[in-house]
Amino acid sequence: MAITEKREIGDIGENLACKFLKKEGLKIVERNYLKKWGEIDIVAKCKQSQKLHFVEVKTVSCEGIREGIITKILNYKVDNNVHPWKLKRLSRVFQTYLLDKDISDGIEW
Repeated sequence: MAITEKREIGDIGENLACKFLKKEGLKIVERNYLKKWGEIDIVAKCKQSQKLHFVEVKTVSCEGIREGIITKILNYKVDNNVHPWKLKRLSRVFQTYLLDKDISDGIEW
């Protein structure tokens, strides 16, 4: 199956996010944990506290260079792309992940 341009751009963003997280001292535990009801892009663990972090990556791309494009990118707010239905799906897939991996110690909701 051919990789779509959207998937290719998403992979670039996820790879950059993983590099950033590793630089910040986190260990990448899993990528692209997929269930019918949602996906976790990155699961990372803090080496010191052992806390898990579920990371949703939103990659923005633009074609060409136009006047003001840099300003638009800098002013882009990722949370504008995470709508209530997405948050509900993420919550469900986070819970599924924790159950699948039998993780229950210190969970705070």
